[in-house]
Amino acid sequence: MNFVFISPHFPENYWNFCDRLRANGVNVLGIGDAPYETLPALLKSALTEYYRVDNMENYDEMLRAMGFFTFKYGKIDWVESNNEYWLEQDARLRTDFNITTGIKSAEIEKFKRKSVMKTYYQKAGIPTARWCVTADVTEAQAFAKTVGWPVIAKPDNGVGASHNFKITNDEELAAFYKQRHEGVVYIMEEFVNGEVCSYDAIIDSKGNILFETGNVTPGSIMDMVNQSDDCKFYIVKDLPEDTKRAGRATVKAFGVKSRFVHFEFFRLRQDQKGLGRRGEIMALEVNMRPCGGFGPDMMDYANSTDVYKIWADMIAFDRSTKPEGAHAFCAYVGRRDGKQYQLSHEEILSRYGDAVRMSGRLPDALSVAMGNQFYMATFPEMAEVEAFFAAVSALV
Repeated sequence: MNFVFISPHFPENYWNFCDRLRANGVNVLGIGDAPYETLPALLKSALTEYYRVDNMENYDEMLRAMGFFTFKYGKIDWVESNNEYWLEQDARLRTDFNITTGIKSAEIEKFKRKSVMKTYYQKAGIPTARWCVTADVTEAQAFAKTVGWPVIAKPDNGVGASHNFKITNDEELAAFYKQRHEGVVYIMEEFVNGEVCSYDAIIDSKGNILFETGNVTPGSIMDMVNQSDDCKFYIVKDLPEDTKRAGRATVKAFGVKSRFVHFEFFRLRQDQKGLGRRGEIMALEVNMRPCGGFGPDMMDYANSTDVYKIWADMIAFDRSTKPEGAHAFCAYVGRRDGKQYQLSHEEILSRYGDAVRMSGRLPDALSVAMGNQFYMATFPEMAEVEAFFAAVSALV
């Protein structure tokens, strides 16, 4: 089996996907823009060959790389990056090389455009916020009058919470239309007072669930990104039944197969007309790739398992026998450079000891959303997670 892994060096933990594929007897071929000598040793040992391109945005270069691998190794069976940024290019490469094991260009829109996602969420019977796609400020004012202030504007085809705007009145709406990015289509939605939670799963070629978990973000993701608040979220100890039902219904509605997915939902903090009652689940968006950054590692720590292996088993064998062990919460805090915190790095490690599973610096490409210096730790009880969040983020 020939598997082309796109950008295997970023994020840095993605070498694990390549390593588990190689352990399953898969021929792993990498395409990236980093010089070969800068690749981590563990990644080099997992790759059969690496093709460096100058610019991964240049599709002609990507075509040449794929053509070289096809000529040298024969038909390519899989192409995957597991990275939101490259999903459309992944689909285009599959289409051009007739690779049938993943999403192709003709169907990528339903996984990338938030406005199209709404239709599939509705098919799953999951409520969505009212919305409109408009370039006209007068129509936007009429929409805001219908749903009430505030409204949220964000790119219809976008990644994360960057370039998202919370608009509270006509003046801010007019300012948004002046500062928005030219050529970007924005979707406008009614504001939902909800806590973001997720359904994360690995799914086989028949749509069966091989592994499932989820995370919760207690604060506002938009504030974390736009106001540089500390990034805080946690992997749940046990997936709530309503999240599980919503996630599985979404898998079925979108027809997801042979993928690692990250679906986002709101859990309402208050009754909201047309959406649901306090505590109920409603749709946010789907992501046809793993939770970002070190999310897969956190899933491992929370479930005493190896999601990289489960995914690689799905690729190689369309099944997995990797068991789960004891469950716990796995909490993440990403602190921001330039802030004065009460606890130093050394004090955090001393106070929490073996509970801290990983800490370090994040690259600039991830730090806007997830902080500059991160800490992740496991705890058996939610009260300990809340105390960890408070202590690590406490300012002088």
